[in-house]
Amino acid sequence: MVKEKLRVGIIGCGGIAFGKHMPSLAKLDNVEMVAFCDIIEERAQKAAKEYGTKDAKVYTDYKKLFEDKTIDVVHVCTPNKSHADITVDALYAGKHVMCEKPMAKTAADARRMVEAYKKTGKKLTIGYQNRFRPDSQYLHKVCQNGELGEIYFAKAHAIRRRAVPTWGVFLNEEEQGGGPLIDIGTHALDLTLWMMNNYKPKVVMGSAYYKLGKKANAANAWGPWDPEKFTVEDSAFGFIVMENGATIILESSWALNTLEVGEAMTTLCGTEGGADMRDGLRINGEKFGRLYTTKVSTDVGGVDFYEGKSDDPGFLEAKAWIDCIINDTEPVVKPEEALVVTEILEAIYTSAKTGEPVYFNR
Repeated sequence: MVKEKLRVGIIGCGGIAFGKHMPSLAKLDNVEMVAFCDIIEERAQKAAKEYGTKDAKVYTDYKKLFEDKTIDVVHVCTPNKSHADITVDALYAGKHVMCEKPMAKTAADARRMVEAYKKTGKKLTIGYQNRFRPDSQYLHKVCQNGELGEIYFAKAHAIRRRAVPTWGVFLNEEEQGGGPLIDIGTHALDLTLWMMNNYKPKVVMGSAYYKLGKKANAANAWGPWDPEKFTVEDSAFGFIVMENGATIILESSWALNTLEVGEAMTTLCGTEGGADMRDGLRINGEKFGRLYTTKVSTDVGGVDFYEGKSDDPGFLEAKAWIDCIINDTEPVVKPEEALVVTEILEAIYTSAKTGEPVYFNR
């Protein structure tokens, strides 16, 4: 029997929970948020008051939340370091899990998560909401239809000129595992691999820079950062060669002296055409002996996952996730795909530290 409403618990009541997960779930009629957990109790209480049912429970220990057998789904919105432990415990406690990106701090942790979902039979997905943007949805259809041919060169863009997040634990390497590469580079890489439908890396080279983060009183979108607390890279770059010979260049920064900015974007080059997101969604190619460029309007029209009320990617992500649980189908973001993203990010960091390439499957 399908339940009338899925009961959801939120673990981690910080910025991403308030900014994406809870407001998106609140728009769904077949969901109720019944439990909230945060190590700072006041934050969990605030979340419960704004988004919870009348009898919503508040916890500071996530394991206590798992003791409630009536909870069907858990959203993990904590710092990267704790993603794996909470997710694995949730799966073994019989909960379906939406974990915020990136999948985990390390590839080994991400592999534990994949193993747990396979063993328990529960569903697991990762919060890569940029797949649900109208331009991403359109471009994915183009790629699936073979209109770009074999995509053999791509770029994953995640470049900010000066937009360093100064709140929470973003600058803390121990909690997060890294800076812009694992924070926003992860979105760009996920989009690029998804478009290419290529999840078999062969070798990775990487560079990470700790240059501008040491500057005091720096210009920044959210005010100056504290150089003493800035323990992660301020920019990182990867060169990825796939098993089939395709090449991906990944670029990420929170602070870089450049005017070429843009994040959660991809550039694709195939045998039959190309595409980029530099000035809206542009498709390019050759026809009848002439070159062409088509700019796609994504302002109107439906989306695969929802008709009508909203094209907000966070909402579409939440709806597709809840629908896959109710209908017992695969999530849009598969755990195995998110694992490869984490493995490549870790390889870039490793290569940056050692100065050596990182080979897969050796």
